Amino acid sequence: MRPYFMTTERLGFGTWGEDDLPLALALWGDPEVTRLIGGPFDRATVAARIARERATQAAHAIQYWPVFLRESGAHVGCCGLRPHHAPDVPELGFHLHAAYWRQGFGREAAARVVRHAFEDLGARALFTGHHPDNAGSRALILSLGFVRDGADHYPQTGLDHPSYRLDRVRATTPR
Repeated sequence: MRPYFMTTERLGFGTWGEDDLPLALALWGDPEVTRLIGGPFDRATVAARIARERATQAAHAIQYWPVFLRESGAHVGCCGLRPHHAPDVPELGFHLHAAYWRQGFGREAAARVVRHAFEDLGARALFTGHHPDNAGSRALILSLGFVRDGADHYPQTGLDHPSYRLDRVRATTPR
């Protein structure tokens, strides 16, 4: 199993490596996982995504980290941060394999990333958003304490996606 730099009770967070294209392709190439974010994405697009994630990790110590079940090493999906409006206000995001939906893994991973962002990385606030039809993501985001603050146009879908913000001073640092 790969080393984890961060864990929860059930999950381990790694970083994307050079040999992770098959994992990433299984996630971002899946029509069910990506239907609301402009996918599915082909091999070249996913390879470019992995390269961007690795570059973001090298430059900013953040990425949409691959997430695994600690017990078995199975790939659950990804959850992490990427630069957004300001260096101290990154964007939170998560994509899970459909087999892991509605089991609390998304909230568990996102809560750990929120805690990491505020406690370890010194984020002032976090931004996030979701496809207008993604009720599950909306519920998860609100359960973490994010507050709606507008909408951002998402070119991949051609829609305005609701956007949310969580300020460090308001955050309860979810566990």
